[in-house]
Order: sequence, then C-alpha cells, then structure tokens
Amino acid sequence: MVDLLPAALQRWQAVEAVARGHFQRSGFGEIRTPLLESTDLFCRGIGEATDVVGKEMYSFLDRGERSCTLRPEGTASVVRAAIQHGLLSQGAQKLWYAGPMFRYERPQAGRQRQFHQIGVEWLGAESPRSDVEVIALAWDLLQGLGIGGLQLELNSLGSTDDRQAYRDALVAWLEVRVDALDDDSRSRLSSNPLRILDSKHPSTQALLEEAPTLADALSPASRERFERVQSGLSALGIPYRLNPRLVRGLDYYSHTAFEITSDQLGAQATVCGGGRYDGLVGQLGGPATPAVGWALGMERLLLVLEAAATADPQGVAARLTAGAVPAAYVVNRGERAAIAALGLARDLRRAELAIDLDSSGAAFGKQFKRADRCGARWALILGDDEVDQGIVRLKRLQGEPKEQSVALTAISAIVDTLRSS
Repeated sequence: MVDLLPAALQRWQAVEAVARGHFQRSGFGEIRTPLLESTDLFCRGIGEATDVVGKEMYSFLDRGERSCTLRPEGTASVVRAAIQHGLLSQGAQKLWYAGPMFRYERPQAGRQRQFHQIGVEWLGAESPRSDVEVIALAWDLLQGLGIGGLQLELNSLGSTDDRQAYRDALVAWLEVRVDALDDDSRSRLSSNPLRILDSKHPSTQALLEEAPTLADALSPASRERFERVQSGLSALGIPYRLNPRLVRGLDYYSHTAFEITSDQLGAQATVCGGGRYDGLVGQLGGPATPAVGWALGMERLLLVLEAAATADPQGVAARLTAGAVPAAYVVNRGERAAIAALGLARDLRRAELAIDLDSSGAAFGKQFKRADRCGARWALILGDDEVDQGIVRLKRLQGEPKEQSVALTAISAIVDTLRSS
C-alpha cells in the first residue's frame, strides 16, 4: 500500500475530471459505497472458487463476531446498494464509482494491495447495443486521455447453460492431459477450470492452443447476440480482436467479456476490463436484472498515461500529467509588503486565479529562483517602497520579457493582465 503525494494526486484528479465528464455526458450518476462489506457479499457475488475470494481478500471478525471484508472490487457493492435502496424499481440504473479496493496479492508496478478503480455499472441494460455503448464509453475515455496503441479484445462467455456445457467439455479434455498442466492450473481443474484459460504459464498456454473453445459451446441465441455486439462495434469504427481464451476472473460474468489493452508501456498492458453479468443481481437477492459494466485500474492507467506523455510531449496525456502551474508568484519583502502581499494574493485567488505566495522573507534573488522553478507566468513584486507608492510591479517570467506597474488596488486590471498572457 502506498501514499499518494500531492504531485501524483494532481495527475489522478486530472484523469478523474476527464472521466467524470464522459460519465455525465453519457447519463451515468456517481455512487459511493462503503469500503467495508459483509464477507458473504463477495463470496456469493464473486464466487468462492475464485482467487479473489480464496486467496486475496482482507477479511476479519468485527466486535459483533460478524465477518467483514475490505472490498476487493466495486461491482458487488454497487449491486448490493441498488438492491438495498430499491433503485431497480425505478427503472434501469446507470451508475459510476471511483475509490480504493483491497486485495492481498504480490505488489508490482501498477499493482498494490490497496489499489484504486474507476468503473461503470448499467443495471437493467439487456440489449447487445448496451454492451456496445459501455465498451464505446471506455474506448472514448481512454482515447480522450491521449492513450495510444489501444486494442480491444472480445469474447463471449455465453449463457449459464453454455458455460456449463463448455466447462464439462474443457474439464474432460484437460483431465486426459493433466500431467501437462502447471501446478496452479492443476489445482483449478476441479474448482474453477475456466480460469485455466487465463494461465500465463508457457507450457499451459501452448497446450490450450488445441483445447475446445467457448465459441464451440455457444447456443445459436448466444452466437447471434455476440454477432450483434461485433456489428455494433464495427458500425462505430471501434476495432476489435476476438480472443477465445479471454475469461474474466470473477464468476458473475456471462455473454460479452472484454479487455482494452495499450502498448504504451512496450508490451500490451490491460487498462480496462469488464463485461455482462446478468445473473449477479438475482444471485444477491434482487430481482432478475440484466447488467453490464467495466472497471479500470488507476495505478496501471497512470503508468500508461505517463508513457503516453513521454511519447508525445505536446499531446493530451502530457497536458494531463503536467503539474499545476500558478498564474503568478508573489515576490515580497518587508513588513508592510508582507501584509499587502497576503491581501493581494487573497483578492486574486477570489478571482479564481492560482497564486503562489512566498512567505520566506528571503532576498528577492532567491524568491525569483523559486518563482522560475514553479513555472509561474508572472511575478508580482512587492517591497515596502512599492507599498508606499501604492503599486505592484508585474514581471513576465514566461515568453517575451515584460514589466509594468499597476495600482495595488486595481485588482481587475491585474486579473486581466494575468489572464491575457
């Protein structure tokens, strides 16, 4: 688990602001759920045979001897909240969330035990068109952040019956070849065989090249549905690649499953994933409700964003990852100047300008060096002599050199100058 320091948080907030704009324009409202939930929610929703529930959850007994868990993902909590507050009786719900999640797994670049996600959940969405719409929302958000090298991978997990038929066929096929499986895949054969398809072990990957695929087990209705999703994506000009080995790590998925990757880090890195989960609401005690959604991991996304900024220093990603720059830096020295500088900075901040105020009392030369380092476009210079004359000197630090004096009380004129260049 890591601390998020101010410089990093500026980038996070810039990404969240872009995401919030996309969600609002698409009719999604924000929901915030507790970090702590009943352990049973995730056992029922995610699946006890999954790695998340079996190996990665932070669970403990509270003082009432109730088993509680720090949420390992967002979807189950959003669905629980929608059921508990009767949102589903009000029609389809388009919801988005952002916040920390917790999993006990091996920390690595872009992955910590406390990590952060942004996600969307569309509860009550049934048509293939809704699958296309949420995928397009993710695609457009990532493009809007300036991330290049995007690749959409797509698969269908079919209906519950399709998946059970495929599970039986896959297990039968793998049992004959069990000696060729890696240890993790061998242990999953009886508990969660579909996760074997997601194995990164080279020998298991090679073995799976000959294994039956989910596509072979799809019913005609599931196959038609998947074709309509593909047609919708093609109509929007969103390129995709079919990946018959793509399965999501949580049990609640059905039909459409997808991941969006980027090659900005060199190799393809997953930045967003999701799909349809029509059975989850009913499984958690609500009415039978179709649903679709996705989530992206902020830590991984920021690594990709920084790589995109490096690749294109003038691009959108570079602007988003750049530190905040004040409009002006107030250089001041002297007792009367210090009081006047504080009042000037306050007036300009009320005019919604970012103003950095030096409070060191150091020599003007040192203060000017700080002004240059912070990237401010202007320095506002106040000494006791300027205060006695009722003026402030404005010196441009960026671009063509320029200096002028303005009445200390002429706040509007100072604001116009700072905003115009």
